[in-house]
Amino acid sequence: MHFPYSLEHLQASYCKLARIDTRVLCLKKLRKLDLSHNHIKQLPATIGDLVFLQELNLHDNHLETFSSALCTSTLQKSLQCLDLSQNKIKALPIQFCQLRELVNLKLDDNELIRLPFKIGQLDHLRFLSAARNKLPFLPSDFRKLCLESLDLFGNPFEQPNPLVPNIQLKIPLTLLECAARATINYRLPYGCHLLPSHLCEDLEVAKTCQCSGACLSSFIQITVTMNLHHVAHTVILVDNMGGTEVPIVFYFCSLDCYSEFLDDTYLQGSCNY
Repeated sequence: MHFPYSLEHLQASYCKLARIDTRVLCLKKLRKLDLSHNHIKQLPATIGDLVFLQELNLHDNHLETFSSALCTSTLQKSLQCLDLSQNKIKALPIQFCQLRELVNLKLDDNELIRLPFKIGQLDHLRFLSAARNKLPFLPSDFRKLCLESLDLFGNPFEQPNPLVPNIQLKIPLTLLECAARATINYRLPYGCHLLPSHLCEDLEVAKTCQCSGACLSSFIQITVTMNLHHVAHTVILVDNMGGTEVPIVFYFCSLDCYSEFLDDTYLQGSCNY
C-alpha cells in the first residue's frame, strides 16, 4: 500500500504489527498516528522526525520502554497527546519531562513503579491517568501540576509516616555533593562538553529540599499525605473506600530543614498537603 505524503491522520489498529512500517515514518505531515491494539515492542527513534505529530496512540501494545531519544527529538515542540496505556512499561526515562507540550497523558495498566522524577515540568499537562500500576508513592515534583482531571485508581500506595525518615545524610558533605549543590543552587551552566556524562545525569536527578536548595546523594527522605484535589479539579477516587489522598515524597538537604518542617507541621496540627 502506498501512503500519500500529504497524509495527516493515520490509524493502523488491530493489524498485529510487531514494528512500525518505515513507510509511516516518511509521512512528514502526520499530525495524528494511531497504532493501538498491535504487538509493537519497540519504537524507532525516527518517530521523532515527524515534526508535526501532535497525537500518538500506542494503547494496547507490548512496549517495555519509551525511548529517551524520542523525548529529546522534535516531539518536544509538537506532541500534545500521548497514550501509552495497557503496555508493560516499568519506568519512563529521566528525559520524558522534556515533552513540555503534553496536554493529555495516559499511562493506565502498565507496570510503573514510579512516575517521572520531574513531572512538574509538564506545565501544559491537564489530563493525566495512571490507574492500575504499581506506584507506591508520588514524586515531590507532582505538587507543581495543575490538572483538570486525574486518575490514579488501583495503585498500591504505601501508608506515609513523616516520623520515620530515610536518612541518607553524609556529614561532612563530600566535595562532589558540595559542588553539585552549588552548581544547581547558583544555576551554573553545565553539559557533557564541560563535565563527564554521568555527572550530568546525576545533576539532572538532583532532589529539591523544602528550602528550595538542591541535594544529590546526601538527604533525608520522608513521605507525607497529599490530597489530590490540590493539583486537580476532577479526581477519580484512589480506592474503593472513596479516598483522594496519596503519599508524596519530600526531601530535606539537612537535619535543620527536616526539624523545621516537623515543627511547622505539628504546630499546624497536620501532615496533609
